[in-house]
Amino acid sequence: MDALAAGLPRRGHPGARTAHSGAVAGELPAHRAPRGRGANGGSPVGPSLCGRLRLHRPGRRPRHDHGRPPNAPRAHAGECALRGRDRAARAAAPGALPDERGAKVGPYRAYHGEWGMSARPGQLRGHVEENLRRLGRDHLDVVYLRRMRQDSIAEHFGALAELREAGLIRHLGVSAVEPRHLAEARAVAPVVRVQNRYAVDRPDPVDDEVLRLCGEQGIAFVPFYAVAGEAGAEGATTSHEAEVLAVARAHGASPTQVRIAWTLHQGPHVLAIPGTGDPDHLVENVAAGALRLTADEPARLDAARRNAG
Repeated sequence: MDALAAGLPRRGHPGARTAHSGAVAGELPAHRAPRGRGANGGSPVGPSLCGRLRLHRPGRRPRHDHGRPPNAPRAHAGECALRGRDRAARAAAPGALPDERGAKVGPYRAYHGEWGMSARPGQLRGHVEENLRRLGRDHLDVVYLRRMRQDSIAEHFGALAELREAGLIRHLGVSAVEPRHLAEARAVAPVVRVQNRYAVDRPDPVDDEVLRLCGEQGIAFVPFYAVAGEAGAEGATTSHEAEVLAVARAHGASPTQVRIAWTLHQGPHVLAIPGTGDPDHLVENVAAGALRLTADEPARLDAARRNAG
């Protein structure tokens, strides 16, 4: 595991996001793509779950407890990339591709450490080049543009499209977008992934529509905070809907595993990206890929999600 993937302290350009920063704090991005080709510039798409371990400073303990019962499904930590349409076979990771290196750019980190305003289009090249410098590479496999409340993303996405044409980026994605922003980006260059907030306890008709459009257009949908829920950057939520708890009891699984299983159930184009700072939680997250929901459980969880709104 390289230093960036391990989550070591970031230094340098205040506006640059480090490699593999495709997730907001509390969730970590998938760094393997499932085999297959999408309709947007040869993008690999398909169902996948990949957990990644974040190292902590000495004496610092992970912030959350998944509440895994003793008989919860488990898997070997090495099985961190789960592939294929049959979840029972995912632990074998068939057809896994080489590790990707990617980044998310767009927001500017202020000197006090908080995310601030959106970077200007002309500044995005510096963000990409800083990621390349840190990784010692000549290109990034996937770069997401994170929308920061701007009404239009055409100019920002166009700046990244120019870097793609120059060979610094292989594929482009967008984050925190509505359907109109996705359409706007696709008019500029192929979009291979969309990373939006999405969870079983967070109903959002706009993101439901983005999920649907991604499936129709062969774009991977990458939901963040699927495990964290409303806790967001604080880590995995400890507050679960009654239906989530009921399904967890029925399977002898943890509520976190049910949340991941529901996320993967949303479509073959969904990439689940749970992150953790605890090796046991990493094993638990990976094992969730083998959890089979019964025929009626997705509908029950969907109904509970609608009622949560």
